[in-house]
Amino acid sequence: MSGRRRIVVGISGASGAIYGVRLVEVLHARADVETHLIMSSSAELTIRYETDREPHEVARLADALYGERELAAALASGSFLTSGMVVAPCSMRTLSGVANSANDNLIVRAADVHLKERRPLVLVVRETPLHAGHLRLMTDATAAGAVILPPVPGFYQRPRTIADLVDHTLGKVLDVLGLHDHGLFERWTGPPAPPEA
Repeated sequence: MSGRRRIVVGISGASGAIYGVRLVEVLHARADVETHLIMSSSAELTIRYETDREPHEVARLADALYGERELAAALASGSFLTSGMVVAPCSMRTLSGVANSANDNLIVRAADVHLKERRPLVLVVRETPLHAGHLRLMTDATAAGAVILPPVPGFYQRPRTIADLVDHTLGKVLDVLGLHDHGLFERWTGPPAPPEA
């Protein structure tokens, strides 16, 4: 592998396409990362509906683009070395595929490869409320080695915009991948000192 870290990003069709779009933007800005993007056909629809971006614009930010049906792609093999994978947003269908190793599309297959090779896999699961079946799938995926990281913002950041909320979640994602120098949020250092009397 070259000196750049290969990160795989899967964007499923769940609501919350902004998480995947913004993640690709952030990774694109890093000289030390090579981004490999898988967009489902449903993701393309959601990107158009929920954001001001077109799927081809998002695709241009990645170093490599794959369709969800490209099961013979390099990403489908553990011999293709990567530093980790993120599915953002991760639909319940995709979570189910990952938890049950149902390798019927490239997002799920690439995720399964990351689990079997013991590489970081972060699932930004986007659903609420959750029933017992959802929770069971999260537990099963966690037991297999995935990190479940739903978009739950920390309000100690005093967010002012939706972008602030999105960046907080993606900062947590990058932390899991070992990319700590992202600057997407201000790290907690404890409560401010009380004002002097």
